Amino acid sequence: MAQAESTRKLAEAILQAVGGKENVSGVSHCMTRLRFNLKDESVPQESVIKQIPGVLGLMNAGGQLQIIIGQTVDKVYEQICGLAGLQQGEQINENLDTPKPDEPKAKKKWTVGSFFKGMMDGLSGCLTPLIPLLMAASLFKMLAAVFGPGMLNLIAADSDLYTLFTFVGDAGFYFFPIVIGYTAAKKFGATPVIGMFLGAIMLHPTFTGMAAEGASFTVFGIPCAVSNYASTIVPIILCVWVLSWIEKFLKRWLPTALKILFVPFLSVLIMVPITLCVLAPAGAFIGNYICNFLLGFANLGGVFSILAVALVSALWQYLVFTGMHLVLYSALIFVFTAEGSESLVLPGAIMGSLAVAGMCLGAMIRVKNKEERSLCVGYFVASIIGGVTEPGLYGLGIRYKRPLIGMTAGAFAGGLYCGIAGVTATTLTATANFLCLTGFVGGSAANLVNGIIAGVISFAVATVVTYFTGFKKDSPALQKQG
Repeated sequence: MAQAESTRKLAEAILQAVGGKENVSGVSHCMTRLRFNLKDESVPQESVIKQIPGVLGLMNAGGQLQIIIGQTVDKVYEQICGLAGLQQGEQINENLDTPKPDEPKAKKKWTVGSFFKGMMDGLSGCLTPLIPLLMAASLFKMLAAVFGPGMLNLIAADSDLYTLFTFVGDAGFYFFPIVIGYTAAKKFGATPVIGMFLGAIMLHPTFTGMAAEGASFTVFGIPCAVSNYASTIVPIILCVWVLSWIEKFLKRWLPTALKILFVPFLSVLIMVPITLCVLAPAGAFIGNYICNFLLGFANLGGVFSILAVALVSALWQYLVFTGMHLVLYSALIFVFTAEGSESLVLPGAIMGSLAVAGMCLGAMIRVKNKEERSLCVGYFVASIIGGVTEPGLYGLGIRYKRPLIGMTAGAFAGGLYCGIAGVTATTLTATANFLCLTGFVGGSAANLVNGIIAGVISFAVATVVTYFTGFKKDSPALQKQG
């Protein structure tokens, strides 16, 4: 009861600090953060929000005010939805942008920055909900790799169990156009089942069969570049974004009596040639370009490829601060679905995550203040076991600044070893705890061993450097309580 009451008070304080329900156009949450889309971003005062007990930090990214709560974020989110009288997962939308009759309509100023910000917000909104699916599918593929003939050879390649693990794991990636058709529709405001329908059209056996045969095809007389869009990402995102505008247009102009039948039909009728002849081929080209661009860094060769991994590792948590890690993570998904492995972003993310745990351990050993040490214990456990790095990042790194030196050094060292040893991530994992090392399972035994060694280096260097350089000599954290 006490915990529920404190959670409710935290939710009330946060909702009031962001300007109340009247100032909120949308609210959601991820693993550790509340994500607010606000009508007036000037209302919240950062200094006030940071002083709320239970708030670990905040940041603005992707057009959202993100308030870091930690592992209890889902409970706080439930309370906020309850206080606002909303169903969980439902967007708060009360047409607050609609001007009053005597109020001039506000004009939004377009800038390159706002365009890029909106694009990243859209991309992350479509891909972030995929993380549970990716983790589940990757683990099935990992089981086939570990117990199959490639490593332990406990399951025969022609056995039903090996076949089961393989096609279940592959299914998570193969049907991306259908799954992303749903998540993109939710993000852009289109009808989810119609978004899934477009993805299903792109994957229909007749269409993919023509792609395999290299057959020519036209859509209403328009030449179509037939391709296999299984496991692709960008094509369906582009298609559903355009679908959202077409649906809005049809809903606005069609008579109410005809909307139920003709909005879905006309939307698909219009989208089929646009999808198959224009957007899907263009999206496939963009996706391939992103993959090749990212792979180019990993394949530079020599010292350049080594430093590329080390720099991604060292900068990973700073990208997390700004939300820009979603850009690289999105590119990572492109490469992984196309190649089945990745050797730049995911190794860097793994080293960066383990370095946070090392930073927390180094601080836990170094500090003498009992209260601060107990906090460091919590940060360490949350990171190494719970896979939540934000408490350590904000409660320790941002607060004291100097521990970030140890974190950066550890991540750089681990990434440097990854580059030297040519470590490749062969299992897509989104966890940030010690299980992130399973990302190196599925390839050769040497790859797994080198991946574990790199993780140990990242963790150990961050621990040692933080212990010796993480705090000033006169820091209150180093003073024993009387």
